[in-house]
Amino acid sequence: MKILGIDPWTTTVGYAIVEKEWNIFSLIDYGVIETLPKIPLEQKLIEIWADLVWLIDLHKPDRAWVEKLFFNTNITTWINVSHARWVIIHEIARRWISLYEYTPLQIKKAITSNGQAKKAQLQKAIQMIFWLDDIPKPDDAADAIGIAYMTALERDI
Repeated sequence: MKILGIDPWTTTVGYAIVEKEWNIFSLIDYGVIETLPKIPLEQKLIEIWADLVWLIDLHKPDRAWVEKLFFNTNITTWINVSHARWVIIHEIARRWISLYEYTPLQIKKAITSNGQAKKAQLQKAIQMIFWLDDIPKPDDAADAIGIAYMTALERDI
């Protein structure tokens, strides 16, 4: 089973592909979809969509999990990220890929046993789980790995 994990933003969208065969987990691919910071939102959304289409066509995931948004203080950022999230969810749903969501707290708790874990703790745990030479970077990609791995741990989805 191949799982696509997505950490949605507008300038960088973290992604990861984790494969689970029996109880063996493999990190197949991870990184970020990047857009230029100063371009209009609609152009960012088109670039995110095009890169996501390419990733899905390349890896053909069976399931996808997207991080849920939480409202912090900047409403404009939250609204823009909501638009990016919609583009991502729409493409996944359009392809009939099973789609699920996790909050950042759920992801941190599942990976590190601490829902309040710092980014560095999550990255270090992921490095150890997948026997990576280096801590996965950037943060958005590490979060996406955590999302995909947490999904692979689920038994009866």
